[in-house]
Amino acid sequence: MKKKTNDFYSLSRQNQNKRLKEITLVFLKLGTIAFGGPAAHVAMMEDEIVKKRKWLTKDKFLDLYSATNLLPGPNSTELAIHLGLERGGWRGLILAGGGFILPAMLIVMLVASLYSRYGSLPEISGILYGIQPVIIAILLQALIRLGQSAIKSISKGILGIIVIILSFLGLHELILLFLAGIIMMLLTNSTKLKQGGASLRSFSPFSALFIGGTVSNLLSDGSSTDKAMGLSGLFLTFLKIGSVLYGSGYVLLAFLESDFVERYGLLSQQQLLDAVSVGQITPGPVFTTATFIGYLIYGVWGGILATVGIFLPAFILVGLVNPYISRLRSSSWISGLLDGINIASWGLMAVVSCKLAIAAVVDLPTILLAVASFFLVFHLKINSAWLVFGGGLIGHLINTFI
Repeated sequence: MKKKTNDFYSLSRQNQNKRLKEITLVFLKLGTIAFGGPAAHVAMMEDEIVKKRKWLTKDKFLDLYSATNLLPGPNSTELAIHLGLERGGWRGLILAGGGFILPAMLIVMLVASLYSRYGSLPEISGILYGIQPVIIAILLQALIRLGQSAIKSISKGILGIIVIILSFLGLHELILLFLAGIIMMLLTNSTKLKQGGASLRSFSPFSALFIGGTVSNLLSDGSSTDKAMGLSGLFLTFLKIGSVLYGSGYVLLAFLESDFVERYGLLSQQQLLDAVSVGQITPGPVFTTATFIGYLIYGVWGGILATVGIFLPAFILVGLVNPYISRLRSSSWISGLLDGINIASWGLMAVVSCKLAIAAVVDLPTILLAVASFFLVFHLKINSAWLVFGGGLIGHLINTFI
């Protein structure tokens, strides 16, 4: 096992620079090949960071992933930022987050420039057609590995199954995360409860995050009636969205429609749908939808400021929360809470993976691609980057010649 993050500042300048360079290259690569949405991003990070490079344990990885589920903003990007901070301190935080976002931002900016010129999206459906079944194999591998770490007892397994069932029935992700956390916290400390020795003071950091984020989300109704929006207004609008947004891309769509279609009238409904589509079909975080919208409104500077605005809260929140994760683990109450959140995170990831599989594996070619990917992932241990590249190439050839 390599040195922990808190040893980073004790390294020589040469070794620090070497580690920071490694962080930059790893997350630039991940940001370039991370198709498939947040669950797929997490799977690729687990493969690259835990399995191959052994920067940290599976348990620590799950704790960091669970912490991202408690924060507003883009979860997979926040996980990248956590990992960078663990490995390379504050500079690692910036390099990991920036490296993961930058490739997606540049790709989306290019697509936005073509869209502005031609009024439609470039034809990339064939590439995505081949990549999507490959992503399913990568997801399954991560689910198995993370499940081995999260599900260590019958009671935890039962809780995981309950989370999966309730998620399929439509219960909100945040409710599932906190219910699972509270249930496991109480089960872990059942003896103390019977003895009357319970103290919930240690629970307050997480409850504060939840209550604060939820209240901000409910109160952030964009009450401004000013129809004008300069570059500063664009930046502040995306800063607000990045600060309060919990949930999926559909929630992001609601925020964007409220601000840019209804309130300011800067986008049409079709442009908004195209923007969200670009965020979903390009690699990296879905929040690069902001880059597309910013470019459409104010060109290159608009794209840059929109991107910085929507992602900046993630860097700040991770920097504030990360130092307390290990300390909170020493409390039996918080440890039980985190165990429950880990289980719920795994269950939610399983549900997303199932839905993605249904959408991705739709005919004989995609079935064959998925089966071949399973074999390559589980038996030949092929690097996920090569799998994504190969799937995209095969998908493009199928779309072109068949």
